[in-house]
Amino acid sequence: MGFEELLDQVGGFGPFQLRNLVLLALARMMLPMHFLLPIFLAAVPAHRCALPGIPANFSHQDTWLEGHLPREPDGKLSSCLRFTHPQAPPNTTLGEEGQSPGELQGEPSIVPCPQGWEFNRSEFSSTIATEWDLVCEQKGLNRATSTFFFAGVLVGAVAFGYLSDRFGRRRLLLVAYVSALVMGLVSAASVSYIMFVITRTLTGTALAGFTIIVMPLELEWLDVGHRTVAGVLSSTFWTGGVMLLALVGYLIRDWRWLLLAVTLPCAPGILTLWWVPESARWLLTQGRVEEARRYLLRCARLNGRTVDEDSLSLEALREVAAGERVVRRPSYLDLFRTPRLRNISLCCMVVWFSVNFSYYGLSLDVSGLGLNVYQTQLLFGAVELPAKLLTYLSVRHAGRRLTQAGTLLGTALTLCGRLLVSSERVSWSTALAVIGKGFSEAAFTTVYLFTSELYPTVLRQTGMGLTALVGRLGGSLAPLVALLDGVWLPLPKLTYGGIALLAACTALLLPETRQAQLPETIQDVERKSAPSSLQEEEMPMKQVHD
Repeated sequence: MGFEELLDQVGGFGPFQLRNLVLLALARMMLPMHFLLPIFLAAVPAHRCALPGIPANFSHQDTWLEGHLPREPDGKLSSCLRFTHPQAPPNTTLGEEGQSPGELQGEPSIVPCPQGWEFNRSEFSSTIATEWDLVCEQKGLNRATSTFFFAGVLVGAVAFGYLSDRFGRRRLLLVAYVSALVMGLVSAASVSYIMFVITRTLTGTALAGFTIIVMPLELEWLDVGHRTVAGVLSSTFWTGGVMLLALVGYLIRDWRWLLLAVTLPCAPGILTLWWVPESARWLLTQGRVEEARRYLLRCARLNGRTVDEDSLSLEALREVAAGERVVRRPSYLDLFRTPRLRNISLCCMVVWFSVNFSYYGLSLDVSGLGLNVYQTQLLFGAVELPAKLLTYLSVRHAGRRLTQAGTLLGTALTLCGRLLVSSERVSWSTALAVIGKGFSEAAFTTVYLFTSELYPTVLRQTGMGLTALVGRLGGSLAPLVALLDGVWLPLPKLTYGGIALLAACTALLLPETRQAQLPETIQDVERKSAPSSLQEEEMPMKQVHD
């Protein structure tokens, strides 16, 4: 008897599983509030060079500013440069600094802002850009904060994926909650840019535990028929977090208090772990039969199932565990030792990189859409709801593979389509951006479900950790690619779209998992393509048989 038969007896979808989804909802809602936080945290308000001595009663301030600030090629006053000597327009004076036109011969010289910047604080009272002057020549440092954060998530994905396979999902989720709370509080109290970058990187490392642990912890308690609906349902909490971030960002305009507001929910999250069950699948793979039996009986009780004592006896569970237990701990090399797993791992790495790369490239670019940052964020969150509904219908009828490829293709087409729309047609550009955001979110929803179903139980967390690592690499590079607009304006969108198109083709190389039982061992994965070969080959992760 396998685990799927055990799950059928205790109930593969019922109050027990629904309670599990609700208890883990907080972790899912917190993720986008941190991952997309730079939209508000690192926002760059309108700014110009600090110009001392502006006459308080001067009625033509624009004219006065023209005498101090050069114009950019687009006709706007420069945000990063000023004249060395003020240029006096006809019939005006500039106070003590002013010089007559005869004093300035030839081309006026310009210099970077020597006395800092003045920021328009009508939209944001404080951001890290205004706190540490991360503008103009330092704007790369502002973008780099997102890169460092996702680099931390990348490292955390490796660590939590490996450690949760060794020590359990529930225990490592507690570590993630506590670490995220501590690092978030310290980050909000940062006194320098370096301190902020370090603490945000460590916060990203802690939050990676949520991304790696929550989905498999939900999935491993679900039967085959309800995995899709539960996966899409739980992913709506991410959308709730995206929309909630728009509200919180609107209400809290100071970056320190905003960071504090999105970090404090970790405290009640720690308390919810008292009721979150450990994965019985994982417990059986570790030979911890008594603990698995306790959770299975609790599942049956909450689901209102009457269970035959013989089927859940320690002897029966030991027989199930005998086929699950592994002699040694899994390693990342195990993901590449056999042909089918190697193909799955390589393809998933490409898909995860692209999904993260295009999603965060789209999500963090909220400028030039004719809306303010709060309206754009709310609209980007709202479009995810119909995207998830379409994802649910598509994965059930078209399958995981075609859905993954189709959503990535849609993302690529909308990104490239925006390049064909003139800058005057803002509404068209906005519509394409919103549609593209919907496609990218659908790709994100699909990839979590798809990847979890591709890997066997003994390697599921390790596989999720590796693919998430590569995905976070894509997420960390996405903010830096936006700087390529200084080389050629369309280059960032072409890069995002090209990578998404490549991943759409790669997704077609993965096997379909619709209506398939979750594989328990490496043999289960390989047997689907070449059952006879496994009888001749010694598997790297041997099982213990009676």
